[in-house]
Amino acid sequence: MRYYCELTLLPNEEVDIYFLWSKVFKQVHLGLVERQDEQKQSAIGVTFPQYKQEARFSTLGSKLRLFAPTQAELEAFNLRQWLARLTDYVHISSIKAVPETIKGHVICQRVQPKTGKDRLVKRYMKRHQGVTHEQALAHYRDFVDEQLVLPFVQLQSLSSGQFFRVWIEQKSVSSANDGLFSCYGLSTETTLPDRKSVV
Repeated sequence: MRYYCELTLLPNEEVDIYFLWSKVFKQVHLGLVERQDEQKQSAIGVTFPQYKQEARFSTLGSKLRLFAPTQAELEAFNLRQWLARLTDYVHISSIKAVPETIKGHVICQRVQPKTGKDRLVKRYMKRHQGVTHEQALAHYRDFVDEQLVLPFVQLQSLSSGQFFRVWIEQKSVSSANDGLFSCYGLSTETTLPDRKSVV
C-alpha cells in the first residue's frame, strides 16, 4: 500500500465516541461496497492507529487510516463525500504517501465469535424435527460461550434493520502480504503498514 489518509473522531459531551464509530464505519462500509469488485472485494484497507487489546480492556481509539495502492484510488473513494453529514465530528487529513521503509506490518481482520448456546439450541431444534428443548440442550452441554475482549463497531443492517457487531482484531505480523479487502476494509491475510511506519 502506497498511500493513506487518516480520519480522527471528535467526540463531545453530546455525542460519544461509540456512536461516532457506528456512524463513521457505516459510511466507510457503504463507500467500500460501492467500489467493490465482482468478488465483493476492495483495494482499500483500514487500520486503527490507537488500537489496544489487553486482557480486560480493548479500544479502537479515535483514529482510522484508509490505505490504497494508488493516490487515485483514495481520491476516487472520496472519503469527505461519504462523511459529509459528520463534518462537525471528524477531521480528515489529506492523502499522504506511505514512507519507503516500513517498520512493521499489521493484519486488521473481522472476528466472528461463536454463537451463544441459546441460539444454537433453537437452530438445532429447527433442523431436527421432534427434538425437545432438553435434548437440544443436552447436545450442547459442553459448549462454552466465547467471550471476546476485542473492540467492535455496532452497525445496523440496511436490509433487516437488526443491529450487529463487527469485532475487530489488529495484530502485528512479520512479513508483508499483498491482496484485497472485504467491504469493511478488513482482511485475514492482506497486510498494511503498522502505525509506527506512518506519522
